[in-house]
Amino acid sequence: MTTMTPSRLTLALAAVFAVQPVFAGEPFVVKDIRVEGIQRTEAGTVFSYLPVKVGEVMTDEKTAAAIKALYATGFFKDVRLEASDGVVIVTVEERPSIATITLSGIKEFSADDLKAGLKQTGLAEGRVLDRAMLDKAEQELQRQYFNRGKYAVEIKSTLTPLERNRVAVQFDVVEGDSARIRQINIVGNRDFKEKTLLKAFGSTTPGWLTWYTKSDQYSKTRLAGDIEALRSFYLNRGYIEFNVDSTQVSISPDRQGIYITVNVTEGPQYTVSDVKLAGQMLVPEAELRKLVTVKPGEVFVRDRLTETTKKIGDRLGNDGYAFANVNAVPEIDKEKQTVAFTLFIDPGRRVYVNRVNVAGNTKTRDEVVRREIRQMEGAYYDAEKINRSRDRLNRLGYFNEVNIETPSVAGTTDQVDVNVSVAERSTGNIMLGAGFSSSEGLVLSGSVSQANVFGTGNRLTAQLNSGSVNTVYSLSYTNPYYTIDGISLGYDVYRRDVDATSLDNVADYKTSTYGTGVRFGLPVNERDFISFGLTYEQTSLTTTATSGVQYDFVQEFGEDNDTLRLDTAWARDTRNSFLFPTNGVFQRAAAEVGTPVGSLQYYKLSLQHQQFFPLSNSFTLMLNAEAGIGDGLSGKPLPFFKNFYAGGTSSVRGFENGTLGPKDINGDALGGDTRVIANAELFFPLPGLKSDQSLRMSAFIDAGAAFGPRDENGLYEKFAFDDLRYSAGVAILWVSPLGPLKFSLAQPLVKKDGDKTEVFQFTLGSTF
Repeated sequence: MTTMTPSRLTLALAAVFAVQPVFAGEPFVVKDIRVEGIQRTEAGTVFSYLPVKVGEVMTDEKTAAAIKALYATGFFKDVRLEASDGVVIVTVEERPSIATITLSGIKEFSADDLKAGLKQTGLAEGRVLDRAMLDKAEQELQRQYFNRGKYAVEIKSTLTPLERNRVAVQFDVVEGDSARIRQINIVGNRDFKEKTLLKAFGSTTPGWLTWYTKSDQYSKTRLAGDIEALRSFYLNRGYIEFNVDSTQVSISPDRQGIYITVNVTEGPQYTVSDVKLAGQMLVPEAELRKLVTVKPGEVFVRDRLTETTKKIGDRLGNDGYAFANVNAVPEIDKEKQTVAFTLFIDPGRRVYVNRVNVAGNTKTRDEVVRREIRQMEGAYYDAEKINRSRDRLNRLGYFNEVNIETPSVAGTTDQVDVNVSVAERSTGNIMLGAGFSSSEGLVLSGSVSQANVFGTGNRLTAQLNSGSVNTVYSLSYTNPYYTIDGISLGYDVYRRDVDATSLDNVADYKTSTYGTGVRFGLPVNERDFISFGLTYEQTSLTTTATSGVQYDFVQEFGEDNDTLRLDTAWARDTRNSFLFPTNGVFQRAAAEVGTPVGSLQYYKLSLQHQQFFPLSNSFTLMLNAEAGIGDGLSGKPLPFFKNFYAGGTSSVRGFENGTLGPKDINGDALGGDTRVIANAELFFPLPGLKSDQSLRMSAFIDAGAAFGPRDENGLYEKFAFDDLRYSAGVAILWVSPLGPLKFSLAQPLVKKDGDKTEVFQFTLGSTF
């Protein structure tokens, strides 16, 4: 039912009174009905609202109903009914239609976004103009600006008549400056300082980075999130009775300053007295007890209780109980300030999977998606396998989005479907780029790759990396499912040139290596992977009389050498992210062996252990240790171009790249047959940018060096802890649109005579 505005009702009543002398007391049979004044509206539309037809009797009541119905359509701003010799004449004056909507002075929003908001109020091009609707549209625009903290905004609407009873609507906007949060006060806090509590807020007062984060602009939604963050802060510290009593937001007279006051009642701090399990557990209680992270005697922490209920629910889900419910019921003792919890477990009905459905893969073959899914049809529902399936699909890199839903099957109580929905991304890539390294200078790079050739999941890549030191050309092909069990097969062809003459602190030499190889990968389980490779390489060496050891190598073995190289590696990766991990472990053990088939015979072994420890929501500690050792075989030395090097952005920051370790008589780095590296790094958000997931900062301590067997001149060094170099500093890592950008500022703590230091180092862009 349409509600009439007071002005519209007045016009309607006036029209009724105006026609009463024509019809009052004189009902008549309608011979014809004529409509006058319409331009856009069809005559049939008017007829449909009239309560009388030709041949029917027209009365005063029907006249009033007709006028009211026509006004209620919103199409007309004036309606008159007249009668002449049994003919009813309906005269209308149409409201204008909106031809165009124009917004000027818009900077904070896009015009399309604002027009979409106006359409929700009923104001849109092609619709009939209603003055009340125009007022509502102005209020909507004002609301949009208020949400951005622009309380001084001024909005003026102008109507310009056009031909054919149309009108152009113009909104002139003067945005003004954004109001800033000048002060945030928390009243009623007793056990925590206001400064400590405000750290939980996303809203802040103006600071040195708020021009970028805009966290000093008031937002009702953000403040609601801040209140919940404050509540979580207290509940995670045992304040069960904590309450936010009220929140006041006031604005300064000049509409430029916002003042926020939050009134709280902390209440006492509670400790946990007992935790009980009740209900239908179905799993041995001892096993469920291991999942309980809330311990008696400790201060209550809500996050631990939430984590406990989730773990128990997930454990039951692994046995097919997809709809398990765990409720924590508290028993509060206010006198002792303790709380006991009873965890009531309701597993529900055990269910199994009816169908696994895949949707959204328009290019990728079904089999490529299904081979990553660990939940089988006809088997009991397993939450762990479903989560693992999602992770595996995300790691493919073929999809922008992966969603897995498990709806119940209609008409059953013990079946669910697993619906896998993917949104495909472009997997072909042509990239041209440039990077800059403090060790190599300008690096030009390019690649052409297809990670999902013809939707098969196979990868084909051609890459070029041109730096002043390293130049690489490569072509590779990988089939990740050469067998149904997930054994991968790959081929590589490459050329790698190294020109050490451009490095000031490394001996002069050049190498040019051509290689071709085949490799296999074997997944041991979901986290462990073993790889094997066989590669044939030909290496040409160029040295000078000042090359030292390199010159001696060429004199003994010649400029051209070949190698049949065997590579094998084992890796385990449980990290929760590739770029910015906060939890998990990465381990890798690798061996490279030059077999007797070639002229160069040697081995190189390397081991790495890297672990991330989440200290809080903002701080993550990373510990990394690496060790490598190599030597020649069959009485031959380790080729010098296979030596280990240390120093630089990827090992010990604060020292020039590759300069830590043995040196020749000219002081140039030679590398060694042994390398030890250790890093401890604390990652945290850049101050003022807590919510930015592409930027973070760190403080680090690095240690390491390369070592080698001592020759008759005493130029090489055996491994000794006393010879390790140390440095400390800070770093910033930004995943920029151009690629990862890493800055480090490091100060050497322990160094040796002849070491080359480099306090500031950075790498820009990705190299291939």
